[in-house]
Amino acid sequence: MRRTRFDRAHCPVARTTDLLGDWWTPIVLRELLLGRRRFNDIQERLDISRATLSQRLKRLEAEQVVERVQYAEHPDRFEYRLTDKGRALWEVVVAMWQFGDDWMFAESSGAQIELIDKRTGQPIRAAMVDATTGEPLDLASTRVRLRR
Repeated sequence: MRRTRFDRAHCPVARTTDLLGDWWTPIVLRELLLGRRRFNDIQERLDISRATLSQRLKRLEAEQVVERVQYAEHPDRFEYRLTDKGRALWEVVVAMWQFGDDWMFAESSGAQIELIDKRTGQPIRAAMVDATTGEPLDLASTRVRLRR
């Protein structure tokens, strides 16, 4: 199936969709954000084909989301480290996580994993706020306009 590209669109949602819009890339990114760096660790954890994982990691590297760093010689071994751009995607993944937890499970079952604050050990509930005011963002209080 031919894929429509949005990498030149004037919309930030379209460009992000171009990067994360297949079914494996956000899951690979989740594993990287959770601290997995080595190809075999990610591949085994996800039960993803080596070819598919290789393609997704190459794309993330080309987009400067990860960098490939050699950690051993003879044989050469590499790991994938998140760049600043990659770490910035944490908020996107957490928003997906929260949406999935709220809306993608039957009430009786729920997700079997949750986000925990490392300091307190308590579950975290993600919320989007305006970085300037600290006020929650919602659809009713937000509008879009063209930049000048």
